[in-house]
Amino acid sequence: MLKFMSLSSGSCGNCYFLHDGERGIVIDAGVSVRRLKKYLCEKGYSLDSFQAVLVTHDHLDHIRHLGSWCKRLEKPVYATAVLHEALLWHTFTRDWIAPCGRVLSPEGSIIRLAPDLPDSECPWVVPFEVPHDASQTVGFLIKWHGCSFFLMTDAGRVTEEALEYASTAGAVVIESNYDTGMLIGGPYTHELKMRICKGNGHLSNDECASAVKAFWHKGLKHIFLCHLSENNNTPALAYSATAEALRSIDAGDGLTARELTDLQTLPRSFPSALFTL
Repeated sequence: MLKFMSLSSGSCGNCYFLHDGERGIVIDAGVSVRRLKKYLCEKGYSLDSFQAVLVTHDHLDHIRHLGSWCKRLEKPVYATAVLHEALLWHTFTRDWIAPCGRVLSPEGSIIRLAPDLPDSECPWVVPFEVPHDASQTVGFLIKWHGCSFFLMTDAGRVTEEALEYASTAGAVVIESNYDTGMLIGGPYTHELKMRICKGNGHLSNDECASAVKAFWHKGLKHIFLCHLSENNNTPALAYSATAEALRSIDAGDGLTARELTDLQTLPRSFPSALFTL
């Protein structure tokens, strides 16, 4: 059975942990090795508890510490060919990424967490492109031990491909970055506001809630709202928007989707609880 934990989720740094009881993977390297070790140890894990790293894109809050991870931990780093090319030139990764680099196929790749593991015990990872203003940004559909896990952070809009993948997942991590009223009425410059809300930036609470209504299905047991803005959102506003969307879905037998789905907002700068998927 898979366990999931967010170690950090926001512009201060992003990092997510999946573990099957014996082995694990980490998505994005937005926290230092010291914090990574501390947060894992607090839940009974260690730096040996994961065997591979996945990268969604090359913005600093997702790769700031990837170079030091490569230098000190020497874990394989899986990313698309486009992202690996960008990481070879990025100031924070160029000196250390090459020996650790592994290319993800657009059609999906088996992440070999141990040499002798059969394919059935390895995560199958499918990257899918999402609109965001990085060299390339991808979400992931991860199939592992019968669980289908979907993660999409930093997305300017929700594509049909993303909706299709999310509609097959038992657990979804999706961005709910900003409240529109807070963003428009807030102190950011006009240019930055437009960068956030015009299709290549981030998802609003309402856009996230609309996507949830489109992809929800009875097999979806967990929704985690990620990458909440510190200045343009609150956990209560993000939670309320998606909770209301779930309550509007008739799940049959007199129940709504909200009653069948666990909904969580992920903390920005400290670890979440450890969830069983």
